[in-house]
Amino acid sequence: MAKLEITLKRSFIGRKDGQIATCKALGLKKIGQTVTKEDNNATRGMINKVSFMVDVKELD
Repeated sequence: MAKLEITLKRSFIGRKDGQIATCKALGLKKIGQTVTKEDNNATRGMINKVSFMVDVKELD
């Protein structure tokens, strides 16, 4: 299965609680931190919710 490399590019300051919780559920804590997750519908939905805060790169 494909994997996604997700990098946090914006701060949590001034964001809604749901957006902060979504980023933390993805495993992101600091700006510039990168995590690798499986590409599935749940992960895609979380990324869609905070798409303006993260960069996503598909890995094979």
